[in-house]
Amino acid sequence: MLPHVTEARYVGGYIVWLRFNDGSEGEVDLSNELHGPIFEPLRDLGQFRQLAVHPELRTVVWPNGADFAPEFLRSALRVAA
Repeated sequence: MLPHVTEARYVGGYIVWLRFNDGSEGEVDLSNELHGPIFEPLRDLGQFRQLAVHPELRTVVWPNGADFAPEFLRSALRVAA
């Protein structure tokens, strides 16, 4: 089963909390991933906070068109013990 994001919310800094279709949930720190023309605008926390789950792509997206592959997000997930 391919992972997809079912819920997402802003935590603080460049950290987002995510829940996936397999029931796993936790935080992902994207601070080291904001490189290139599409991601650099997200360094502005005002823009970064505008994340949403796209209903068709089933991953986290931002109004400027930035998104991360759900497989990448799932692999970067830090699950609280």
